[in-house]
Amino acid sequence: QVQLVESGGGLVQAGGSLRLSCVVSGNIFSINVMGWYRQAPGKQRELVATISNSGSTNYADSAKGRFTISRLNARNTVYLQMNSLKPEDTAVYYCYAASVVRGYWGQGTQVTVSS
Repeated sequence: QVQLVESGGGLVQAGGSLRLSCVVSGNIFSINVMGWYRQAPGKQRELVATISNSGSTNYADSAKGRFTISRLNARNTVYLQMNSLKPEDTAVYYCYAASVVRGYWGQGTQVTVSS
């Protein structure tokens, strides 16, 4: 099994920055992709960014140019640096990790951007 624990959410003003962290434990050697998703009230969960073991990244259009995903394999940690935050970025952000057979989710961390 794999466990994911997020941290770093909070309240920030528009234009500000936050960095989310996710620590992965358990059978980490099975994981080949990690990423971040978010879910705003009344909306479906959506992709924010992913990063593979090789370092390849993928971003949602809404995140391009403002968010950066990175990974420290030695520490089993993935980060999401969020800059130029907007009120529409307000959501619960979930860490995600996937092996070839299944995906795993963290408990989520709230990000609130005030205007």
